[in-house]
Amino acid sequence: MRVAVYLRVSTNGQTVENQRLDLVAAGDRHGWQIAAEFVDEGVSGARGRDERPAMRELMRAVGRREVDMIAAWDVSRLGRSLADLLGFLGELHAKGVGLYLHQQGLDTTTPTGRAMFQMMGVFAEFERAMIRERVNTGLARARAEGKALGRPRIDPEVERQIAAALRKGGRGIRKVAADLGVGVGTVQRVRDAMTSAGAAG
Repeated sequence: MRVAVYLRVSTNGQTVENQRLDLVAAGDRHGWQIAAEFVDEGVSGARGRDERPAMRELMRAVGRREVDMIAAWDVSRLGRSLADLLGFLGELHAKGVGLYLHQQGLDTTTPTGRAMFQMMGVFAEFERAMIRERVNTGLARARAEGKALGRPRIDPEVERQIAAALRKGGRGIRKVAADLGVGVGTVQRVRDAMTSAGAAG
């Protein structure tokens, strides 16, 4: 059986190595021929399949019937939208391609596996909705308590010094930031504000 391994992590600070080791070990146990590996690094599961380069390549391989099964470490590696997950599964079955999910021990080449996959998709979307609701509740509570949200405002005196340094010219953003002991992003925001004000004038 020709198996394509799909690996994904949400941030560049994470690694796919643990996922890879588990799936390679599963392949050894099942006697798979791992034909290809597709890796999306620093890509959120909330993004659709079209926004993930490796996933797009994987689906091209499926369309060309180059693989018999896709192996992923967990259902959440594939995505968190129920509609997207079910669409993904539908495309695989249309091409006669199975799906193996390591954490769930799931093989969608069986009727039980297909039903379980759909149920897990429901729970993945529910989890995402709950996280979003908790974040929104926290933001609403912070607003009600009068807490400032977003980036803190720049001290007016510091902003004046940054603006003066930028007007003099001859120094880049990093140099100005280093000279004044502020972050590069702070200098960038002041410069952007100056540019916008100049355009408005």
